[in-house]
Amino acid sequence: MDDPYWFGQIAAANALSDIYAMGGIPKTAMNIVCFPVKQMDLSILRQVILGGVDKMKEAGVVLVGGHSVEDNELKYGLSVTGFIHPDQVLIKKNIKKGDRLILTKPLGTGIINTAIKAGFASEEEIETVTRLMATLNRNAARVIKDYPVNACTDITGFGLLGHLSEMVVESGYGVKIIADMVPVLKKAVEYAGMGLVPGGTYRNRDFREQMVDFSASVDRFVQDVLFDPQTSGGLLICVDGNRADDLLAELKKQGIDEAEIIGEVIDASEEKIFVC
Repeated sequence: MDDPYWFGQIAAANALSDIYAMGGIPKTAMNIVCFPVKQMDLSILRQVILGGVDKMKEAGVVLVGGHSVEDNELKYGLSVTGFIHPDQVLIKKNIKKGDRLILTKPLGTGIINTAIKAGFASEEEIETVTRLMATLNRNAARVIKDYPVNACTDITGFGLLGHLSEMVVESGYGVKIIADMVPVLKKAVEYAGMGLVPGGTYRNRDFREQMVDFSASVDRFVQDVLFDPQTSGGLLICVDGNRADDLLAELKKQGIDEAEIIGEVIDASEEKIFVC
């Protein structure tokens, strides 16, 4: 994905997601830009910033300033401030037995982006993954305010299993994930089988594989998708099991069509993730 405008949109959506994952409402942001002025035309920077600004407008966020430096590599991001009542902050480490886990966006953006770089992805796949990454988690964050959500995080660079491991550590519980229920981008598993896997996937596996117990039925390439680093991924929501179906139905009603219940919190002798 080489379009600078979409680059800015995705970077902004990714930054805003941290606020949504904590149940907050983003209000202000500051740009952070590194730009190779001797190698790239300033029109590229203009489009990157325009993309970010348009995404901030969509989110109702005000740009209040920023900082820029000359660098050999283009970098763009936001420092975001949001509002939330202290008693309503959602954290990662509050999972409870019987909670069910809902994922709001499909996995596989890292693998699809690797396929794009290798020239394998179709125009349809490029458009799908680009729009997915640029989609705000705002609607999901609004919906979960009305449900007994005990913990929440967004899925980004550590992949699904990496971020889920952060929830499980020191919780006293295990988590069971049903691999077939996890939403995955079309052809992500196929591309993983072709070796089009980003280096971050292997680093994520090396760091957390001791916490994950895969059933023999879970294909190695599906495992790659579960460890795949995401850019601007969805929310992973841990909700009281008695209300999980209601929450899922409301998410879909609000247009979050690919959200799915992917597992549950269980008693276990070890704090591990069991994928079957």
